[in-house]
Amino acid sequence: MSGSLLVQGSEVLDVASGEYREADVLCVDGRVAEVGKGLSAPEDVRVVDARGRRVLPGLIDCHVHVLAFSGNLGEVLSAPPTYVAAGAVRNMGAMLDRGFTTVRDTGGADYGLARAWAHGMFRGPRLIYGGKAMSQTGGHGDKREIEQNFVDDHPCCSGTGRVVDGVDAVRKAVREEMRRGAHHLKLHASGGISSLGDEISSTQYSMGEMRAAVEEAEAAGRYVTVHAYPPRAIARAVEAGVRCVEHGNLLDDETVALMRDRGTFLVPTLVTYSALMEEGRRHGLPQASWEKISEVLDSALAALELADRAGLKIAYGSDLLGGMQRRQNEEFRIRGEVQKPIDVVRAATLNAAELIQLEGEVGTLDPGAWGDMIVVDGDPLEDIGVLAEPSKFAAVIQRGSVVRGAL
Repeated sequence: MSGSLLVQGSEVLDVASGEYREADVLCVDGRVAEVGKGLSAPEDVRVVDARGRRVLPGLIDCHVHVLAFSGNLGEVLSAPPTYVAAGAVRNMGAMLDRGFTTVRDTGGADYGLARAWAHGMFRGPRLIYGGKAMSQTGGHGDKREIEQNFVDDHPCCSGTGRVVDGVDAVRKAVREEMRRGAHHLKLHASGGISSLGDEISSTQYSMGEMRAAVEEAEAAGRYVTVHAYPPRAIARAVEAGVRCVEHGNLLDDETVALMRDRGTFLVPTLVTYSALMEEGRRHGLPQASWEKISEVLDSALAALELADRAGLKIAYGSDLLGGMQRRQNEEFRIRGEVQKPIDVVRAATLNAAELIQLEGEVGTLDPGAWGDMIVVDGDPLEDIGVLAEPSKFAAVIQRGSVVRGAL
């Protein structure tokens, strides 16, 4: 439901300039109508007193898995679709309570969930989805155990990915995801932690297959992002024309320079590695996957620092699974170890909005944008840890309605 609201007396953050201004924010029919001092509330508009607090645009997480009720993605594939959907509704409601008013799902979510949210059937963030992520046989998206021979990843059913091989098959699969309304497409371009049949250092998909995916996505006005860790896999994907790289823990100077020259986005997901190392086994992560974590954990922060120094376009991502999703906001504190607070905030607002192609709609409080915002005590530009503790947010506002908090 879109609402009308007047937030009065706060310090409103202009994310672009990195400066606060004392102002009121008026939302009408779910969108920001005016920002300025001394605004009066039209009739039937709820008034929120935010004096002494800061107001920021609603947060955006560009790497979530709303279907992931477990740390073992194989369980998501085998569970009944209705059970998986119930888990997604639970996960999305919790994300909204943490201040994320928009999320980008990078494997599994589809038009059904997005449509149900748009029709007000459940509370949660605005859902930008990519359908099923695509993997070559034996790649990161192939979640079969090594002993398992059959493939059970029909595109209509539960699961975060599907196995597709060959240029023609990739073209058809991308077209199918675009037909189903996907806002983007994700390819697995290297090995990963949760896949049992590959090495993290491997490169996956041929250049022909990746270029076919990029061509088809661009023909539909959308884009491709890739899961990739090692420099060689990242460079191949960038050369193929992808718009975004997920993770990138093993980045080097040469690959960063290539990404900068091509304008490629990076979505680091640092919190998931510490979460997986500390508690992944309790949430269903297989032992063999747990043993892979150290290969990318120690290099993650250094890769972010390298990318930040080079001026890459960096967006916010968490990539948490199962019960570990409660740690979604910890990413702010981790990034704050190497980035300025305003740059971390931009990653979760302006940069994220540009990546998901919703500039001016989300990630800003300029007139015309959706009335998504968080009201916080403390100053995130002095202490980014303020955003790492969502339980202390005074309010979460989505489309001009207070969805969490008692203001």
